[in-house]
Amino acid sequence: MTKSYSLDLRQRVARFVEAGHSCHAAARHFEVSVAFVVRLMAAYRVTGSLAAKPEGGWRYSKLDPHRAFLLQRVAEKGDLTMPQLAAELAARGTKVMAASIALVHPQRLQLQKNAAGQRTRALRRAPAAHAKGAASSGVSR
Repeated sequence: MTKSYSLDLRQRVARFVEAGHSCHAAARHFEVSVAFVVRLMAAYRVTGSLAAKPEGGWRYSKLDPHRAFLLQRVAEKGDLTMPQLAAELAARGTKVMAASIALVHPQRLQLQKNAAGQRTRALRRAPAAHAKGAASSGVSR
C-alpha cells in the first residue's frame, strides 16, 4: 500500500503553486505526478488544509444494527441456514444477500447448509442431459 506524501512536501508544493507557477511546473520541480498537485491544490482551496486524508478504517455495513438479532437467532436455533436468516431480516425490513450474513461474526455464526446437510441449490445442468440428447437424436454407436 502506498504512503501519503509528507506534510512538508505538501506545504512546499502549495507555496510553489501559490507563488504563481503552474501545477505542471510544480510536478516537474518536486518530481511528483501532475494529478497529485492538481488534487492537492483543489483540496487546499476547498478545505484550507494540506493534511492527507485518513486511510483505512471501518466501513459501514447495513447488518451492524442487526448483529445482536442474528447472534440471538443462531443461539436459539443452531441449524438455521443463511437463506432462512436472510428471509427473517427481510421480514424486518432489511434485504440482504444470504452470503453476506456470514460476515457478521464468522467465529460465532456457524450455520448449516440446510437441516439435511445437503446442497441448498439445484445443479446447473442435469448430469445425464448430454447423454439423453444424443440418444434421442437417433444416432447409434
